[in-house]
Amino acid sequence: MKKPILILIICFLTLFNCSLGNETNNTPPQIVKIYWNLVNVSGGFEGVNDNFEVGTIIWEFNDSTETLSVDNQNNDDTKQDGLDSGNYSYSIFNVEDESYIIVDDIEVGSMTLTSNELVINENETSEGSAADGFIYTFSKTTITQ
Repeated sequence: MKKPILILIICFLTLFNCSLGNETNNTPPQIVKIYWNLVNVSGGFEGVNDNFEVGTIIWEFNDSTETLSVDNQNNDDTKQDGLDSGNYSYSIFNVEDESYIIVDDIEVGSMTLTSNELVINENETSEGSAADGFIYTFSKTTITQ
């Protein structure tokens, strides 16, 4: 007697816990923006090692328009900080297993990208190695709106 009642209860719970797919999701799609914060510049002929607070220098890549937007709020002229505020065209190309970035038709250097860090190394170009370029290290910030 207990077995048929147990089967009936399981069937009842199964039927009334199913969704018929008529639920509406009124949540608007989330927009995710990825910002790259310049946190360190090292190297160069003088051997600089300049650190920046997150939010001081922000790079935003727009893949669909191939536009790089830079917001550079560094006021310390003694620090090497890369690009000034503005919009730049960019492209990325690969040679074998290495990625390189071009900004406004000038090859800047190699690019190494992990989930939370971007490194642009001016010492490594598609034409070979150099010794007096800068290494730009960025940390990733993701904004969901």
